[in-house]
Amino acid sequence: MLRTLHKAVTIASALTLAVAFVNRNDLPRAIDFHPRLEDEPRQRAIEEQPMIVPYAGVDYRVEPLYSYELYGLVVSYRQHDGQDSMHRWSNDHLNVADVCVVWSDTAFAPTLRELDFWNGVFTCNVQTRDSVAWANFKMNQLSNNHLISADPFIRDRVAEVRVGDQIRVKGRLARYGAVGNGLRGTSTTRDDTGDGACETILVEDLEILVPGASAWRTAMWISLAVLLAVLAAHFAMPYRPYRD
Repeated sequence: MLRTLHKAVTIASALTLAVAFVNRNDLPRAIDFHPRLEDEPRQRAIEEQPMIVPYAGVDYRVEPLYSYELYGLVVSYRQHDGQDSMHRWSNDHLNVADVCVVWSDTAFAPTLRELDFWNGVFTCNVQTRDSVAWANFKMNQLSNNHLISADPFIRDRVAEVRVGDQIRVKGRLARYGAVGNGLRGTSTTRDDTGDGACETILVEDLEILVPGASAWRTAMWISLAVLLAVLAAHFAMPYRPYRD
């Protein structure tokens, strides 16, 4: 009886873990929005000299263009370690992550969960089969943000960001690149699309205003804990030879 129960719990927790892992980045069904998500991103032209930012044994030239502050709901992200083909080719270790966010009417739309968001190497993509959801979506209320920093604290904060989080990002829109290589640019308007439409932000501060409450993510961690516990119990059981 005990072994039968043990087997059933193992199978159930493994299946739950698999399903929860696949759905872990689904947006929560109910979102309590921070009031600042109504705000459009704010930018102001600045006059700052280019700077050299050393990181991971590489010197980067950073050219700040605008001060920038953004409030948004994270709908997709991609962490970078500098080892994918494009980042390795350009010697880019400064780009911590790409974080795709929405705000204002697009974030508040009741059909937001009908949209599918995902990040490519440099892009944020969106699609849906729901015509109402697409009608409610405004492309100029979405931005894909290349977040760059050499500050370990900032990099750790960026690494904590998850889908469903409501965040505030403050910094400077900037061009940058490894010294001796070309510079990666930045968008300076929310109305452009396609290549070059992403914002490159030298991050000064990142705050998670409201963490995303994901039931799937909670289920994933609980089922993982249960699975590890039953596996540990299995190996702790006395050995009994199998009999027909």
